[in-house]
Amino acid sequence: MKMIYTLFLFALLSSACCHAFVNDFCVANLKGPDGPSGYECKPPNTVTVDDFVFSGFVAGNTSGGAAVTPAFVTELPGVNGLGISAARLDIAKGGFVPVHSHTASSEILIMVKGEITAGFITPSAAYQKTLKPGDVMVFPQGLLHFQVNSGKGKATAFLAFSNPSPGVQLLDLLLFGNNLPSQLISQTTLLDYAQVKKLKAIFGGRG
Repeated sequence: MKMIYTLFLFALLSSACCHAFVNDFCVANLKGPDGPSGYECKPPNTVTVDDFVFSGFVAGNTSGGAAVTPAFVTELPGVNGLGISAARLDIAKGGFVPVHSHTASSEILIMVKGEITAGFITPSAAYQKTLKPGDVMVFPQGLLHFQVNSGKGKATAFLAFSNPSPGVQLLDLLLFGNNLPSQLISQTTLLDYAQVKKLKAIFGGRG
């Protein structure tokens, strides 16, 4: 029993030390490559306070229905390696954010203005809720989710992510923005062939 306790303690300490920062921070060197562990660090003598500040967190252009203003590592280099980032979401009346996923990040939505109906889908269930100012909703990593302005005016929310580069995969773009044969997509999605061709034309797909 003592040996098991010792091994458990060793594993716990090893895990803690492996995830600890050697430095206080690692401001992203955006001139270098972005790898699985993030960007390389800028030399400490080149870091300034502006690396930790993003001043563009303002409403985006919602003429297309919705606008996301990101504060990811490319806009805020100071979040590199910290496992966090943020964005601002503005949705025009009747607008929406289509079904999408973030394979590398969970997401939290914090309602500020208006009304948004949001939800996510799992293999066994769908979860949706109409959110109003003061409401907070979480979308687990990798799950398909959406946001729709269900109110009478513009809606605004702030988003938080568990990755400096959360990435995004739009379901419609993945399905219809590719060069797979339309017949193959029709067979594998049970959609009508003519509808697949129409959607491919919309999303820039070929085949």
